[in-house]
This record gives sequence, structure tokens and C-alpha cells, in this order.
Amino acid sequence: MPRYLILPPHLLRAAAAGLFLSAALAAPSAAETEIYIGVSGAPETPRAPLALAQFLPEDPSRPQDIELASEFREVVRADLLYSRYFSVMEDQMSPFNLKEDKKAFKFWKTLGDALVTATAGDHDKVWTFRGRLRDLKENELLLEKFYQGEKRGLRRAAHLFSDEIVFRLTGRRGIARSKIAFSNDSTGRKEIYVADYDGGNLTRLTDHGSISLLPRWSRDGLRIYYTTYRYGNPDMFEIDLRAGKIKPFTTFQGLNIAGGASPDGNSMVMTLSRGGDPSVYALDLKTKELSKLLKRFGVSSSASFSPDGREVTFISDRAGNPQVYVLELATGRTRKLTNMLWCDTPSWSPAGDWLVFSGREDRSERMNIFLVDPTGAQLRRLTKSAGDNEDPSWSPDGRFIAFSSTRRGRREIFVMDADGSAPHPLAELPGNSFTPSWGP
Repeated sequence: MPRYLILPPHLLRAAAAGLFLSAALAAPSAAETEIYIGVSGAPETPRAPLALAQFLPEDPSRPQDIELASEFREVVRADLLYSRYFSVMEDQMSPFNLKEDKKAFKFWKTLGDALVTATAGDHDKVWTFRGRLRDLKENELLLEKFYQGEKRGLRRAAHLFSDEIVFRLTGRRGIARSKIAFSNDSTGRKEIYVADYDGGNLTRLTDHGSISLLPRWSRDGLRIYYTTYRYGNPDMFEIDLRAGKIKPFTTFQGLNIAGGASPDGNSMVMTLSRGGDPSVYALDLKTKELSKLLKRFGVSSSASFSPDGREVTFISDRAGNPQVYVLELATGRTRKLTNMLWCDTPSWSPAGDWLVFSGREDRSERMNIFLVDPTGAQLRRLTKSAGDNEDPSWSPDGRFIAFSSTRRGRREIFVMDADGSAPHPLAELPGNSFTPSWGP
């Protein structure tokens, strides 16, 4: 009989062929945790002071313009704070909030090195938004962006502007436009959802009335692959986000579980059982041609590519308990990185310097999030004494980690800094949430 011992322990406990999802989890808790931003432990790198003025309405006599400008500012302000790059400096009572002239710039220069201003207007079916970034030291306009769209695109425009600010001032790509996909059972069935990186724009993508989970993004962020029991077998489906279409993608008998996409976006590593023990395969996303990457390696799953595409990390029970391994694709050589009671769902950081995974060091503890370096020489614990913490997924810039946690009773999606600090729930969503995947 095929074995299914190393898939996520909260989803899969038994060795029954084909069935790998557990029943309902713990009941919701009434406990509440505030969302907060902060870093504990090692001293922080000093943050650049960035002045943020009030965003002005195009027509001050129109209440809808005033409200729109406030909405845009709220999103941009949250993005800039979340980025951790800046100390956002504000003075909401200052009359210089209402103008852009030499006196205003002189005032803001006492608070920051750069100044963010904007105007917004509500034109019934569409809105307009013009954002500006000024270097106060040189009195130079660094950035001016104009956006226009429908109501539903407001947050995206604000995120775009925030990422432009981050890139212009730091040279690094911002993550405000990124999204997190996950599974949630608030409808009574597990369905696939997606939300902005900050929990906004929460959207349910599937309505299968079945078990759907384990979403994984395409490299370009235009598709999501996931496993569903919609037709009885754990098939892999594809969501085309641009076209709004959902269709079966692989329907091999037994497990079809998406892993990570290759750096060039042309292939994916995945878990297939095909009537036997689960193992790791490479799948060409255009031709759907398969190649088995592991032979005589026991039960293996949870695979993902390294950032350079030369290696694949995966979980195997070859050593007796599920451990983190790395496969060198060119040579076929493997190396074991961990020696714990249980390990699951490893993935490389975008820079390739760490792998994050969930695991247990001994029977006395619950599942927690760990980091291990690619040689296995360094192991760091990121969570402790806060329920079960599983399914970690890196942000595109490698500075944050999304994961599932039962620290408030029910299973929820949390986000924390990559050093384990500042954990906070992604969104207040009923039911239990599982298997987050942070998009590009």
C-alpha cells in the first residue's frame, strides 16, 4: 500500500491510499491579537526619515474627493511603515499639509530627507490619483506618477506608488503589490483564497464544494496551481488569474501536488504517487512531460527549486523520519540538512542563503518554523510556544515569512519578519486557513 507519512502532519496522519486530508481542526478561539510592527532582538538598522503630508482632494469642496484622498494615504502610509525601510514622519495639524511651496518644503525638511505628497479625485465611475516624491535636500522632484482606474483598483494603485517610492529611495523592489494565496474552510469546505500582502482585497477564487488546498504560484504571478478533490482524486488544477478561468491541469491517479516553479518559469517540481509511494517529479508546464527526479528514495514530497535552478529541496523519510534534503540536478547527488523528529515544507529564500521549513525537534514540542542554511551547518528556530506553526512561505524580497498558526486557537495565516519577530495575522477571516503561498 502506498505510504503518505511525510505530507503536512496537520493534513495527513494516516497511510490510506489517495486520502491525505484530516478532518476538522480546533474550534475558533475568542482570543484576539493586535497587528503590530516592530523588531525585537538584534538592533535595527537606522531607518531613513521620510516625511508624509496629507493627501489633498482635487476639489476641496467635494466630500468624496476628501474621502478618496484619505483612503489612498491610509494604504500608502501602511505600506511605507510595513516596508521597515523608513521612519514615517507626520504632522497632521501643520498648515503646510495643504500646500507645496518653498515654506512648506522648508518645514518638511526639519522632519525628513524626502517628502511624499499626492492629490486624488473621485469622478463617479473612475478615480484619479497623482503621487509625488521630492528630495528635500536637493529640492528635486524624484518621482511623479499618475494613476486612474475603477474603485476596485484603488488599493493596487496605492501599492504601486508605494513600491515606486521604495525602489526610488532604496534601489530595492517593494512587495506591496504581492499577494498571498491560501486555503480556508469558512464555507464548510476548503476553498482557495487570495489577499494582498497586508490582508486587503480578500477574494475567494474557487467554489468547488470540496477539499482544495496547497496553492502554488507561477513564476510570473499570473497563475495559481493547487490540489483539489473536486472529482474525487487529488488532482492539480490551474487558475488563470488574467482570464478568470479554472481548469484541471494534471489528473494522474493518486496525488498531484504542485511544488515550486523553476526560475525560468518553464517547469515545476511536484509530488506524484501514481499508485505507489509519493515521489518528486519535474513537470514541463507547456508539454506536461514528466521526469522522475528521485529513485529508490522512500516517500518524498514538498519539493521546490533553488533560486539558481541548480538544486531542488524536498522532504524524504529515507532516514526513518521526514527530513530536509537537497538534490543537485546536474549530478543527482543528495545531501541531508536536518536531523529532527519531523520536518516538512522546505523552501529556499529568494537570495538562496536559507531554507525555511516547519518541524519538531522532539516529541515534547509542537510544530514550529525553522531556518537551515544550504549546508545544514546552521539551524535557527523562529517560533516557539505559540501553537502549531507550519507551511512557511517567503515574501518576494526574502524579508518576511507567511505561515499557518494555531496560536489563537483556530488555524490562521500569520506573517512575521524573517528573524521570527513581529508576528501578526494576515486577515481576520472566519474558519481555519491553511498552506499559504506568497506570490511573486
